[in-house]
Amino acid sequence: MNLVAIVGRPNVGKSTLFNRLVGVRQAIVDETAGVTRDRHYGQCEWCGNEFSVVDTGGFTSGSDDVFEEEIRKQVMIAIEECDLVLFMVEALTGITDFDSEIADILRRSKKPVVLAVNKVDTGDRIYDSYQFYGLGLGDPVSIAAATGSGTGDLLDKIVGMLPKDASGAEDPYEGLPRFTIVGKPNVGKSSLTNALLGEERNIVTPVAGTTRDSISSHYNKFGREFMLVDTAGLRRKTKVTEDLEFYSVMRSIKAIENSDVCILMIDATTGIEAQDMSIFNLIIRNKKGCVIVVNKWDLVENKSANTMKEYIAAIEKRIAPMSDIPVIFTSVITKQRIMDVLNAAAEVYENYSRKIPTSRLNEALLPEIENYPPPAWKGKYIKIKYITQLPTKSPSFAFFCNLPQYIRDPYKRFLENKLRAHFDYKGCTVQIFLRQK
Repeated sequence: MNLVAIVGRPNVGKSTLFNRLVGVRQAIVDETAGVTRDRHYGQCEWCGNEFSVVDTGGFTSGSDDVFEEEIRKQVMIAIEECDLVLFMVEALTGITDFDSEIADILRRSKKPVVLAVNKVDTGDRIYDSYQFYGLGLGDPVSIAAATGSGTGDLLDKIVGMLPKDASGAEDPYEGLPRFTIVGKPNVGKSSLTNALLGEERNIVTPVAGTTRDSISSHYNKFGREFMLVDTAGLRRKTKVTEDLEFYSVMRSIKAIENSDVCILMIDATTGIEAQDMSIFNLIIRNKKGCVIVVNKWDLVENKSANTMKEYIAAIEKRIAPMSDIPVIFTSVITKQRIMDVLNAAAEVYENYSRKIPTSRLNEALLPEIENYPPPAWKGKYIKIKYITQLPTKSPSFAFFCNLPQYIRDPYKRFLENKLRAHFDYKGCTVQIFLRQK
């Protein structure tokens, strides 16, 4: 599929146009300059032609922003990997030094360029767009990304300039497993993503909250293929003061809902805290597979032979009764055990997506139920006759019996434990439903 990169200086409306092209509010939009930091991908369809769109951070130079150099790198990578560049400028401010600098880079890149003049909200402002002929990038297209004015003409021009051989191809990543990395701010989520991918895919700085959007990346190495999603750090509601961070948190929660397996990262130096438990409970409520990664293990002092066992015991005590979760100890900086994270996530996904034939279920569990039947209730005997797996995404099982209303939670836990004993559901939530025979 063809790729279109949206580039420009900060606050010209790149993310607003990106959201309009992909048809959803996928990138965070705010009046604050410099909101977008990482490359952000989506898909656009126009008149039967499909192509991918990448939103980039605002290109600047000479400022004091700690993210400036990293954002410049991300913009340059987007220009290199795209098939067409959509260069956005703003009608009201005219040609700035940043615009001229970007235009020079684009001319040297030899990539097809479409020049879009944004914020042309009235007929009078069309005259302001003519000055952009001075950039030497062809005819400018006047648009208003906020209202959608002119975007049809812009898309016509984009589709006309894209290579025809790849246009309309199906999304090659459709149906791949989605592994989402979640956790508090500054526990090393983006560092883990970069280490696994082997490239500086996401911006990493010591500043908590660097990642703002949920960023998807395609992983295809060592015989494994999946989508790896890096998310913004989730902190307590009382700590979320900015609108931007509120939207980042919402994106992270949505990423959890759309995932198959969540990799929950915690800081080894602080242990599992209340906010880690809140994120873990969010994963369990959404019935997702889970792997717990204890990062920064190299910073833990005075380790002994039993330190790891004691740490696992402390985690299992906090997450009980969901104690059947893989725990991996890593140091992303030294790349210690990072492949174990992938192996554990792949194993949990296999458990999460496993479908067990009804005959095997009944052969394994009916003798267990016969040996330890449900306790009688008010003189009534409960008989479970039949078990089947439900056609849900997460592991769910229906137990058909004569009096389902009299089976209590302790016996449901017994059934779940027997399921886990016979069939490996490590890292997954298992739902038990009791139905009338």
